[in-house]
Amino acid sequence: MHETDSLPKLLTSGRIAAELDATVYRIHHILTRHPDIRPRALAGRTRLFDRRAVARIRHELNLIDARRSAREAVTDEDC
Repeated sequence: MHETDSLPKLLTSGRIAAELDATVYRIHHILTRHPDIRPRALAGRTRLFDRRAVARIRHELNLIDARRSAREAVTDEDC
């Protein structure tokens, strides 16, 4: 095993956005609204997140999308 194989892979918010097919704005919105999602490390001023944080961000994106779909369904019924 190589030394680099044991290092955790950390992602910036931009990489997370690309991986989750979301805008950077949505990722930053979630990170602002959920201060418990913390970076694993810093590289200068850049926050780096681990896989656990990415999973939590994915979960929050899914919740937002589910609420939006439910609201749209109710609005469609009213028409």
